[in-house]
Amino acid sequence: MTLSIRQPALFAAIVVSTALSAQSSVSTGCIGELTGQACGPRLNTITTAVPFLMIGPDSRSGGMGDAGVALPADASALHWNPSKLAFAENEGEFRVSVSPWLRTLVPDMSLSYLAGYKKLNKRAAIGGSLRYFNLGSITFTDINGGVIRDFKPAEFAVDVTFAQQFSDRFAGGVSLRYINSNLTGGLDVGTSNTKAGQAVAADVSFFYRNTDMVISSKDATFAFGVDVSNIGNKVAYSNSSRTDFLPVNLRFGPALTVDIDEYNSITFNADINKLLVPTPPVYKTVPDDNGNPVAVLNADGTYEIFSGEDPNRGLAAGVFGSFSDAPGIVYTDADGVQHLEPGSKLKEELREFYYGGGFEYWYAKQFAFRTGYFWEAATKGDRKYFTMGLGVKYSIFSLDFSYLIANTQRSPLANTLRFTLGFNFDGKAKKKASDTEG
Repeated sequence: MTLSIRQPALFAAIVVSTALSAQSSVSTGCIGELTGQACGPRLNTITTAVPFLMIGPDSRSGGMGDAGVALPADASALHWNPSKLAFAENEGEFRVSVSPWLRTLVPDMSLSYLAGYKKLNKRAAIGGSLRYFNLGSITFTDINGGVIRDFKPAEFAVDVTFAQQFSDRFAGGVSLRYINSNLTGGLDVGTSNTKAGQAVAADVSFFYRNTDMVISSKDATFAFGVDVSNIGNKVAYSNSSRTDFLPVNLRFGPALTVDIDEYNSITFNADINKLLVPTPPVYKTVPDDNGNPVAVLNADGTYEIFSGEDPNRGLAAGVFGSFSDAPGIVYTDADGVQHLEPGSKLKEELREFYYGGGFEYWYAKQFAFRTGYFWEAATKGDRKYFTMGLGVKYSIFSLDFSYLIANTQRSPLANTLRFTLGFNFDGKAKKKASDTEG
């Protein structure tokens, strides 16, 4: 059975998860490896199941370089750092975000996000969110091109969160998440019986905030956040033995807010990220009669690894091993012998960190301007882009907008728009009435 795919972006997800699950893609080193010269860092991206969980859903952080682990709390904290909700100023809030996604590739792909929280008391809060990723439409056809049926693949995740202050400056949070990824609608592809991928995952996060700082006689707030997200079981899309890691991610970073005067304030923030999943290794090869590299098989039918670690391992081994499993730069000399460039493993490990940060200006707590930048190494995905955004608050309503400007040619992320509508339940009026009665 063949597939006619209207969306090129979806083709890779379906192929990896279904028809090719019984095959192996063997990475053997640099292109042009028989020249006898090292050819520099090779493309070695880390792939996972359900990557939609890593998309920044809201416009505020979307305008600040897709960074938000230490920003002041709002309902979107459920994605960036749930523990921030313990310090939320409002009694409750919900936000709705919508973003057309990869529209240069797929005209009808989009991400929708609904998140909200409620303060239980001064130090604790609960929250929940729903994330829905629409991948557009595809057409399944048979080997002769006859249409079998149309299908609209989609993925969603449902979260529940609890956050608690441990002191006036420190809080922790835990989220539980159910994930459903239906890419094929149960269609059989070759010998594989496909199914929706399902998983249960958790986030663990911490947040520190100091509101007693003074910088050049101006009141300031310093915050630092840490979030480890999507810790959960591997995902299977077929009846084969292949499973894929969730995008377990470490995110941490600071934020600094300075109140310039009664009407003006500025915030700077930065996030550092790393996927805590195995890096694809470089497999051992030997030259054939024509001098072309051929992968070497072990006795059990798996490919022998020349540099790096076996990616088929458990969750704990994958998470902790992700800090030391990069294969580095491997090249092949004129005799077909592979060599590892000294020191290249550490360099590749450092390239697996990616960064975002930005700036936000508020006037009278009603109008906001934001800008930021996101950077990822060329060998790990090459996402590089500027962001900008605007925000407005009126009474209990807020509206935010962000726009992405790609810094690389033909980036599918170019011109991405995000819109967020917020509604908060402010308990100040209730508190004032209670104080008056007392």
